[in-house]
Amino acid sequence: MTWVNLAGYAASLLVFATFCMRTMVPLRVAAIGSNLCFIVYGAAAGIYPVLVLHVVLLPLNGWRTLQMLQMTRKIARAARGDQSLDALKPYMHAQRRRKDDVIFRKNDHADNMYLVTKGELIVDELGFVLREGDLFGEIGMFSKARTRTFTVRCLDEVMVQSISRDDVARITFQNPAIAFHLLTLITNRLVDDLARMEAARTG
Repeated sequence: MTWVNLAGYAASLLVFATFCMRTMVPLRVAAIGSNLCFIVYGAAAGIYPVLVLHVVLLPLNGWRTLQMLQMTRKIARAARGDQSLDALKPYMHAQRRRKDDVIFRKNDHADNMYLVTKGELIVDELGFVLREGDLFGEIGMFSKARTRTFTVRCLDEVMVQSISRDDVARITFQNPAIAFHLLTLITNRLVDDLARMEAARTG
């Protein structure tokens, strides 16, 4: 058996391996390996359709692998809590609210969430103050009932940015790291809210 045949068999084996893999990065790496082997096989054996096909597929698989690695790093940053919400901001709409304005009341329909950019707000039922950089309203928006769980009121003049549920759905589909960050945020918020309610009940 010549080395040319070995390259062909190795390429075929790597293609078969891609069908057995369950995660995308190893699959793409195996696909790149098969592209390289097929390029060697096609060039050495003079099978030019195979050569041209895999010369084209090699940079495509390399690009897709790079995208997957970048997305994995973004998700890892989101898991550590350092993923910003910058991807949401271009889709947000600024609102100026006056002191004592109610952003929403408990049991209102929840169709958007908010980011505080100036001022302070209070969650009436918990006595918890929201400040610049805090995100709120996300729990009701993602809940099955789609209703607000608390009332949020302005303590002074406030600037907030809002984003709709539909826009969030589109963005998180395009950027899974944002989805992971929101999942982490919602989970932590629920845990904190439960702890505050327990402290208020026992205190």
